Amino acid sequence: MRCAVLDDYQGVALTHADWTPLADEMDVRVLREHVSDREELVEALVDCEIVVIMRERTPFDAELLGRLPRLRLLVTTGMRNASVDLAAAAAAGVTVCGTASSVTAPVELTWALILGLARQVTVESRALREGGPWQSTVGQDLHGRTLGLLGLGKIGSRVARVGAAFGMEVLAWSQHLTAERAVAEGAQLADSKEDLLHRSDFVSVHLVLSERTRGLLGEAELRAMKPGAHLVNTSRAGIVDRAALLRALREGWIAGAGLDVFDTEPLPAEDPLRSLPNVLATPHLGYVTEANYRTYYGEVVEDIAAFLAGEPVRLLRAG
Repeated sequence: MRCAVLDDYQGVALTHADWTPLADEMDVRVLREHVSDREELVEALVDCEIVVIMRERTPFDAELLGRLPRLRLLVTTGMRNASVDLAAAAAAGVTVCGTASSVTAPVELTWALILGLARQVTVESRALREGGPWQSTVGQDLHGRTLGLLGLGKIGSRVARVGAAFGMEVLAWSQHLTAERAVAEGAQLADSKEDLLHRSDFVSVHLVLSERTRGLLGEAELRAMKPGAHLVNTSRAGIVDRAALLRALREGWIAGAGLDVFDTEPLPAEDPLRSLPNVLATPHLGYVTEANYRTYYGEVVEDIAAFLAGEPVRLLRAG
């Protein structure tokens, strides 16, 4: 059998797990570069029975599934992948399995972005390397400031605890969040989304992208934020209206943004988010850690072995 592992940017898929139990049963090929062209992708995968995908980088819709007649198993890292049409996969006879995923990794990156923005780390580090001025900015204190969290789930609740440890006032809001739940996680329930945006010095997004949350932060919401506030998004780009965010950053509605997720990934070379001075951006690194990758690829091997044994595990199904 043939197995393709997609989007292994760092070239670690085969070293972060023991693939030897599968050595006699399949030929594994690794694609280091992202393949965005649909025709090239079909050509690369058309002879494969098994495909391993990283998060939501490569959409598997009905059209693509229909062009891969040999495909029998699709394994995604994580137990949720909105870019896979699970109903179409089931109709095509393709089993879809997932893996566990760390919630601590995106929490840590969220705080890397918040701290980097607060202390102007990019500006000062660049000046130090390039012989620029010795100190040119005055950093923001976190102690005594307000952290606003849109979403207080597994990730948001951990971000809240770190904020409290810094001595920040922590506000939280989501459509079904209760005051009791917020208090239990060390936060205060904001009166509304607008109340949270108006009061917060740092706003961090921790919501699942859905029809309800897509475009949740548009022009009106970004204008409601303080001019000195920062927006951090390590969740999904579609939650924030891109055009409104670009205007907010260019026109100074907000002080800046820390971004790890983008509408198009990899981010095009000419994208303005690469060059705006008040943006601290990382290439979707929220889940990219040593321990998380060992979990991903270790469970990928388990998923494949279980499927070959006729007892698939960690199944993802429509609905």
